[in-house]
Amino acid sequence: MLKQICIQGFKSFADRTCIDIFKAFTVIIGPNGSGKSNIADAVSWVLGEQRYSLLRSSRAEEIIFAGSNERKKMGMCEVSVTFDNSTHFFPLEYSEIMLTRRLFRSGESSFFINKMSIERYS
Repeated sequence: MLKQICIQGFKSFADRTCIDIFKAFTVIIGPNGSGKSNIADAVSWVLGEQRYSLLRSSRAEEIIFAGSNERKKMGMCEVSVTFDNSTHFFPLEYSEIMLTRRLFRSGESSFFINKMSIERYS
């Protein structure tokens, strides 16, 4: 079960934003242009989506916050999703699994499981 989504620097989310997902009911509402679909894009991206066209972008750099009149552009973006793993659906010893994906403007990217580099699990 998905428990939380945290987004920072991804598309329109300059500030770190965390959304708790509840078993009973979770709804994301807002006017056009408020970033609702960017949340869905963030989840797809952290789970490994490689085709930027499916994230409504043409290249990797476009998913990093581009700046505004009030804010400078960011140098990286990061998205984390946390899952309840109490049933051990994921074959890891942890009761919660946090998957994180990070991308820098330089093109360097990293994946993490519970804040440890994914290379540890290869």
